Amino acid sequence: MIAASSFSNQLASEAVPTWQQALAAAISDPLELLTCLQLDLSWLPQARAAARLFPLRVPRGFVARMRPRDPHDPLLRQVLPLGEELAITPAYHFDPVGDHDSRKATGVLQKYAGRVLLIATGACAVHCRYCFRRHFPYADDTASTGGWEEALAALRIDTSVREVILSGGDPLNLNDRRLGDLTRALTEIPHIKRLRIHTRLPVVLPERVDAGLLQWLTAVPLQKVMVLHINHAHEIDATVRKACRDIAATGTTLLNQAVLLKGVNDDPLTLATLSEELFASGVLPYYLHMLDRVQGAAHFEVDEARARAILHSLMGELPGYLVPRLVREIPGAASKTPVPFWPESGC
Repeated sequence: MIAASSFSNQLASEAVPTWQQALAAAISDPLELLTCLQLDLSWLPQARAAARLFPLRVPRGFVARMRPRDPHDPLLRQVLPLGEELAITPAYHFDPVGDHDSRKATGVLQKYAGRVLLIATGACAVHCRYCFRRHFPYADDTASTGGWEEALAALRIDTSVREVILSGGDPLNLNDRRLGDLTRALTEIPHIKRLRIHTRLPVVLPERVDAGLLQWLTAVPLQKVMVLHINHAHEIDATVRKACRDIAATGTTLLNQAVLLKGVNDDPLTLATLSEELFASGVLPYYLHMLDRVQGAAHFEVDEARARAILHSLMGELPGYLVPRLVREIPGAASKTPVPFWPESGC
């Protein structure tokens, strides 16, 4: 006969982990990642050197979608630190999109008319190796510092702001209580009509889309848009599809932005498959970004001629609503800048 205390402990150990527990269990050691995927440990010295500059972090559920023994797996390539990150590359920058110059208050950035971005947290569930904010000073410049008051004050003053974008880091790293505190304050500002959430958690850590998060989303009275970041169809499994369906059921519009990455998704078939999988999951393709030229990510760049050729193929294969807009971010521009379909002739 099993003692009651032993039975309780057994139940607790067999319970499905909460999203916080799954996040805490993320892999942060290159040796563990390489071993888990049965990869050659000759990669280890450079992986550790690159991880000292920008730490490795990847949830185990995301790793489970990778192909073992394949160093070129498109999901692995997004997260594995490589020796190429150690090179200093001309024309690549530590602030490639002009975050510093768009600062409006602590953790508050405004680049475009009518919308403001809040750096809600510096924490992410996954560290993408091409991240344009891999050098961002999160310790000094996060909107949640001081209980959001400086950020909220800036928003109250500027009546031209209609949309608030929660970014980071990843805003869904915040717990439901903190998200609720923030959005209740935002709804008290009469000129704010929309809430946009930029997040990768429903993809890399779908456990985050739990009853508490869905309750929070349902209760937000603002128009809600969630922009996911998915670069390859292999990122979408049954748990991600369910997370997307549950989010959509709260009245939230789901969009996706991808980054065009060499060795990950730089061919038409891969991107066409991604668009089809996104739409089947209730997510509309939105942007396909040219790589932001951040130091440490030059090995991911796809040249513009190749990007145009890929877009041309997509337009011939997919209905227009499944073709994302090919754009780049230019510091100081009034919006994302579309990459012209045809190169300028120079005439």
